[in-house]
Amino acid sequence: MTTFETWLTRVLRVICATLFAVLVALVTWQVFTRLVLGDPSPWTEEAARYAFVWVSLIGIAIAVAEKADVVMEFVVERLPRALQRVADVLAYLSTLSFVVYAMIIGGFELVDLAWGQRNPLLPLTQGQLYLVIPISGVLLALFLLLHLGRVLAPGYAGREGFHEDPAAAGA
Repeated sequence: MTTFETWLTRVLRVICATLFAVLVALVTWQVFTRLVLGDPSPWTEEAARYAFVWVSLIGIAIAVAEKADVVMEFVVERLPRALQRVADVLAYLSTLSFVVYAMIIGGFELVDLAWGQRNPLLPLTQGQLYLVIPISGVLLALFLLLHLGRVLAPGYAGREGFHEDPAAAGA
C-alpha cells in the first residue's frame, strides 16, 4: 500500500468506527425508550438503518482496499502467473464496471432524484442519506484502479498462497 492508501484507509476506519458507535448509541436509545419509557423514539430506528448502510458500504471500501474481499484465490493461485494476471485483470475490470455503472452513475442519479424529498423523521433529505452510494462507489473505483495498476505493472509477482499437502488433507 502507498502512503496515500494507508492514510485513506485509516481515515475510512475512523469514520466507520465512529458511525458504528453512533449506530450502537441509536439502537441502545431505541431499546431504552421502547422498553423502559414505553414510548419508542421513532427517529432512532430510521437513523440506525441509515447508519448501518453507511457503515456497511464504507466497510466494503475498506475491505477492497486491504484486499480482504471475497475472491476465489484457491482457483487463481493454481494458474500459471500469466493466467493469474488475466484472471485478476478480468476480475478487477468486471467489478469496476459494476461499481461505475451501478454505484457511481446510478448512485448520483438516485441522489439527484431524491435530493428534494424530505425524510419525515430525520432533518435530512433522502438524497443526502443516499450520498453514501456514489461516495463508496468512488472509493471502490479508486481502490480497484490502484489494484489494477499493480497487476498491470511489470513487477507483477502473481499470487502465492497456502498450498495444502494433499497427503495431509486425506489423513
